[in-house]
Amino acid sequence: MASPQALSEADRRLVALWAADCAERVLPLFEAEAPTDDRARDGIARARAFGRGELSAAGEIRRRFVAGRAAQSVTSPAAVAAARSAGQASGVAHMGAHALGAAAYAAKAAGLAALDRTDARDAEVRWQLEHMTAEVRAALGRLPALGEDSSGPLGSGLLASGVLATTIRELQAELSPLSSP
Repeated sequence: MASPQALSEADRRLVALWAADCAERVLPLFEAEAPTDDRARDGIARARAFGRGELSAAGEIRRRFVAGRAAQSVTSPAAVAAARSAGQASGVAHMGAHALGAAAYAAKAAGLAALDRTDARDAEVRWQLEHMTAEVRAALGRLPALGEDSSGPLGSGLLASGVLATTIRELQAELSPLSSP
């Protein structure tokens, strides 16, 4: 049985585009430190191409770790988080829950790069919510709540603690049918 965190391929294609948008907003933080490393940018481009139906899920599943490995080529926490956001976006072809990971790492990167970390992270989350289409909102709303299912990134791993968990919980709270951005 497939994980409830996987989502259908149609839903993964929808949320891949949103995840790529989230990751791209913080990509300059990575590229400022590693201007010749194109793995993060390529991961975001592949997430978009998958979202548009130009790449297969099988091919992207095989390449899903490449963008995230770019985090090893930088040292600042903001650049590392930006690379991880790109890595999560490129992982959406494999499992839709990675879209929330891409958003959470993007918000973390934005916060780490700013003097007023909380305000910057909050502003990034607001942008993410405002840029969800109704279809993306519905698809993400089909995911289990953080910590309720151990069969994917929303289980007990890296996304389940600290600012990443806080961000994902905030995003998921806004996905209920009664709430709107």
